[in-house]
Amino acid sequence: MSRQEERFAEAGRLSQLLIAIAEEAKGDFMDTVGAFGLPVPLARVLVLLSTPAPMRDLADQMHCDRSYITSLADQLEERGLITRIPGTDRRVKLLTLTEDGVGLRDKISAAVAERNMILRRLTDDERRTLAPLLERLRGDEPDAACTE
Repeated sequence: MSRQEERFAEAGRLSQLLIAIAEEAKGDFMDTVGAFGLPVPLARVLVLLSTPAPMRDLADQMHCDRSYITSLADQLEERGLITRIPGTDRRVKLLTLTEDGVGLRDKISAAVAERNMILRRLTDDERRTLAPLLERLRGDEPDAACTE
């Protein structure tokens, strides 16, 4: 096997591991929030909404269209879990959790943390090592090979 074939095989193996881990983590999250009777997208908004935020910020965090966030916000508002408040720019409404929303978010967060495979399977030191590697893969940090 040539060096190029070895590198290709290694990249494929690592990619498959990342995909399998991501799918397992996603499944764990789905199972956990399902116990609260909340669809996954609504639970994601609750978990992400630690401080009042404009819908565009949530759309960026969830990698989705702003109109989709409007739909999720409508559903959460109907359930009494969020409310819309004016921001510093009166044209922008911020989403903020109601008291019930905070309570449910805290319950979901505790349940997710308890079941989270990363927290259960890796030590503190391993997680501290993993985080910067994943951030670099994601492109959150300049790639040393690409800098001049």
